[in-house]
Amino acid sequence: MRCKTVYWLALFMCFFAISCDNTEDGSYVNPITIYEKVNGNWGLTNLKMVDEVAKANKIEPSEENLSTYFNYEDFKINLSVDENNKPTSYQVTGNVPPLFAPKGYWQLSSDFQQTSGTATRIYLYSDAQKTQKTDELRLISVPGKNEEMQLQLVRSSGGTPFVSYIFKLTAIN
Repeated sequence: MRCKTVYWLALFMCFFAISCDNTEDGSYVNPITIYEKVNGNWGLTNLKMVDEVAKANKIEPSEENLSTYFNYEDFKINLSVDENNKPTSYQVTGNVPPLFAPKGYWQLSSDFQQTSGTATRIYLYSDAQKTQKTDELRLISVPGKNEEMQLQLVRSSGGTPFVSYIFKLTAIN
């Protein structure tokens, strides 16, 4: 009889202890957007040119490392946002041949990563109203803890890609 009483008392205390657990969830905060991850200063660590026609036809070599040619080791890009993490302007610095407009305004195709696995697009504009699109980059690697990202610029003719450039960038603090 004493064992049953101890058993029930222990069970009651367990339920009592569990029922007293009030988990504080904190207050609401906005979800982290890609804008928060990509804004700031980025320096080039690698630039690769891919011959898309050669790659499609399995012709080697189809890739060329351009990092050390044409001063690309000096390539830096700044992606600016306002106080609400909305995109404003961008600027490329360094004495490098421009592969896209060296300054202007930018916007993402989506504030969040795509669940479909498709790359988020970075649209580049010449005007602050974002009506005159000058180019488009693909965000193929979103920065995370390692503070690295990859952008891809694709050049096409008649809707068929013939060359792409893959920029591997790291955050500059």
